[in-house]
Amino acid sequence: MRAATRLAVSILAAAFAAPFPAKARAAGAEASAPSCYITGGGGLEICRDGAEAEGVLIAPAPCAFVRGVQVFRLPRAEAPGPLQMIFQGQSPLQSRRRDEPCPERRATDSRDGGSLRTGRSPEALATTLPPSADRFWVDLPEERAAKRGSSEPAPTVEGIGPRDPIAVSGRDWAGEAYSYVFLLGQERVGGEPDDDAPTRRRGRRAERDEPAAQPADIRRRVQIAARTLDFQTFEIRSRSPDGYGLAWTPFTPGGRGAPPNPAPVADEAGKPIASACPAPAFETHGLAGSISIVDRTYHYVYTDVLPEDCGLPPEKRRTALYLRTAKDLSAAKVWSAAKKLAGPLPPGSVVRVARAKGMQRWAVSYTCQRPANAPGGPVADICLQYTPDLNLDGIGALTLYADPVEAGRSPSYLGLRSGGDGSGRYDRSAHFWMTDAQGNLDTPAVYPGKAGFLTWLDRLAPSASGRDASSLYGRPVYWATWTVRRIGAQ
Repeated sequence: MRAATRLAVSILAAAFAAPFPAKARAAGAEASAPSCYITGGGGLEICRDGAEAEGVLIAPAPCAFVRGVQVFRLPRAEAPGPLQMIFQGQSPLQSRRRDEPCPERRATDSRDGGSLRTGRSPEALATTLPPSADRFWVDLPEERAAKRGSSEPAPTVEGIGPRDPIAVSGRDWAGEAYSYVFLLGQERVGGEPDDDAPTRRRGRRAERDEPAAQPADIRRRVQIAARTLDFQTFEIRSRSPDGYGLAWTPFTPGGRGAPPNPAPVADEAGKPIASACPAPAFETHGLAGSISIVDRTYHYVYTDVLPEDCGLPPEKRRTALYLRTAKDLSAAKVWSAAKKLAGPLPPGSVVRVARAKGMQRWAVSYTCQRPANAPGGPVADICLQYTPDLNLDGIGALTLYADPVEAGRSPSYLGLRSGGDGSGRYDRSAHFWMTDAQGNLDTPAVYPGKAGFLTWLDRLAPSASGRDASSLYGRPVYWATWTVRRIGAQ
């Protein structure tokens, strides 16, 4: 199999560090060494101490990467159940033979590139995860950019492919057997594309870090979709032959033949679900989030750039949290108009929302920094809060970040311990969690009493090859659980 990921799954159930004192802190306070904090409108307490389970979930090969891992409980228990992992991985190497060694690869930007990948995940999460096949990707060729005069083989530079997959079941209450996977593609904004523009200079291939002579390749993110019965074969949402209607086109595994041209998912007005601001190809933002079903309604909660910030450099554009709803994912017009739930949020914020396990509340996880006086200082972490009930306005009522918002700090951090570069620096990228078929919080059978099972990528942790050629390839994906209890419960 081309570009096999050779993923390894392991469980580290032992405690890591001695627990901090279990001292609750109210939201908004910056306690000195907390392990517990209050959320859910004052009715819940989240506690994570040194006994809370963490470990390495996936250790990719040097030529592979894994990001945005959703552990998904299938709607049916029969094969290929009971669980699947859905994630973004490297795009396939078109020219690689089966007997060729795995090449060193790098990504121009760690958030971009790749193809949809899936893999079996045993319920206990304690055995090897078989390599997953290439699924589908945007048909942009990869490029090899070698330095002039160098005898070293050039690493492959990753192209732009679908990213940030989200899996959810179809209308199983109406007998629908399909599950859906939504991803983010890119479309060019204005002008005819020139695929060689970013790297062609005076008749030769330029180094990737040289300035391009041609105008910038400006793009916008768009939502695309696939559906599947078994997470082995997929149909891609595309246009009918006349260019106007909706069709579901089978995708040929392994990239044989011309891949389908995905059609953007449309809203109730027939407009594509697209990010607010155009940007150069590897600097686009927006539309990453989660989808959950509550009361037979799909809730797509995602971040996007504030339209008033489109004139700023991409890295300075603030974001906001938005909601769209749907009743039928197979319809020609899927999502409602966007409703703003919260904002402004720091640039690049990633937020996931799902119904809490065993409760009529929303759970909201998001990227954050610990407060300045927290253990280790303002290092990267993942924050988590609960709403008092399932009222959607409760999501917007949460205070996700302390002032100044641009700093991204929050007292509602989980205190994750795994990963890092050994010097106290951590990266908590592309976090996701385990869900049931309806996109709501679930846990493996070995952790029935836990409130959730979190996954994230650490781009600073040592890579599989021990080299630092890429901040993405070969970097481990970690997992952790958390515990929540009702205030006053015995």
